[in-house]
Amino acid sequence: MGKLSALTIGVSLSGMAVAAPAGTDVVETLVIHAGAVIAIPGEKPLGPSTVVVRDGRIAEILPGYIERPDARSVDLRDRTLLPGLIDTHVHFSFSPETKLWSAAVDTPEDVALFAFSNAKKTLEAGFTTVRDVGSDGYSIHALRDAVNKGAVVGPRIFLSGTSLSIVGGHGDMSGLNRKTTEALYPYDYTGACTGGVECALRVREAAKYGADLIKITSTGGIMSQQARGLGQHLSDEELTAIVTTAHSLGLKVAAHAHGGEGVAASVRAGVDSIEHGTYLDEDTAKLMAKRGTWLVPTLGLLDSRKESDASPAVQAKMAEARRVAGRNIRLAVQHKVSIAFGTDAGVSPHGQNARQFRHMVEQGPMTPMAALRSATVDAATLLDQSANLGTIEVGKFADMVAVEGDPYRDISVMEHVLTVIKDGRVIVHDRKDRP
Repeated sequence: MGKLSALTIGVSLSGMAVAAPAGTDVVETLVIHAGAVIAIPGEKPLGPSTVVVRDGRIAEILPGYIERPDARSVDLRDRTLLPGLIDTHVHFSFSPETKLWSAAVDTPEDVALFAFSNAKKTLEAGFTTVRDVGSDGYSIHALRDAVNKGAVVGPRIFLSGTSLSIVGGHGDMSGLNRKTTEALYPYDYTGACTGGVECALRVREAAKYGADLIKITSTGGIMSQQARGLGQHLSDEELTAIVTTAHSLGLKVAAHAHGGEGVAASVRAGVDSIEHGTYLDEDTAKLMAKRGTWLVPTLGLLDSRKESDASPAVQAKMAEARRVAGRNIRLAVQHKVSIAFGTDAGVSPHGQNARQFRHMVEQGPMTPMAALRSATVDAATLLDQSANLGTIEVGKFADMVAVEGDPYRDISVMEHVLTVIKDGRVIVHDRKDRP
């Protein structure tokens, strides 16, 4: 994305509701009348209800329709109200259209605007909280902080910053000539590390500069420009050093891992979540269940990608991954591994995150109820945010979405969110133009 496209994005964002200093245009009390409320996904819905919001948090949940003349009201009597959705695996700083050489033309300001536009799409699709697990530079930090301060409107962001990887591995840069690579992606910029000591240093640097968690690439990647397969990259020593250091700083570790050996090594080292887990096997699934390791399956990873558009190295990995698609989630369901919703938006299109619900139901097979829990109750648990997010309960953040129909019966209704409320602020209401 060059400067011209960044300018175009900046112009397109001019119509977005941008917050002034926090609280200046937030309605103090909001009354929501809902026809049905799935307050705790996985449990029986409530009937017609009134949800009262004060100062950005849920204050009351009352049966029937209660009028409060002094408050703004939102009429959702023909809708189902649910907690705001959570995607635990996104990348706001790029999209499927981002080119390998983008850093040669993009400035940090371009990246920040682009990330902002992707965040807007995601929020309007009903995802009020995300975990960004790999955006280069510090533009994503600025976006997170601006959202938290109320300077802009966007989803709540928990971020890792740049992923940690081996030199030349997935997460480090390859596919460009040496001079270009060194100029655009210097060694310390990419998060590459060698040996336990240096990998521990990278963790401490990430924590120092504001990471909420640590993201590692412990195996090869499908979309990286190399033909080295999807096997283990970070050594057992490096994995242990990363996990031990991160946990000592109160940070969780999310491990990008495709190949079976790398998935198993990551679980043994004590990572908190396996991202992708494409070649998860039965023994490792059992170990994950025993140790409480989460799976973030990213089932829509290859949906929008055509093999003909990729390099020969990437084409081969895509074809191989498609042959086993869905095995990871089937094993996770079978062995009761904890599953959190995560799409890999950035590799897949932003704003279409909810399409993964259908994949989870079709490939798991997960029930619609379990799929919804993975993007609410369970995702909040992975984020250590159960006290604030994941359900519609008194005291929690007023993050809610509304859909037509019953998602317990037809999970595809989640792809057409019509109302989005975050922190008690109405972001979208009665939107009819959702894809």
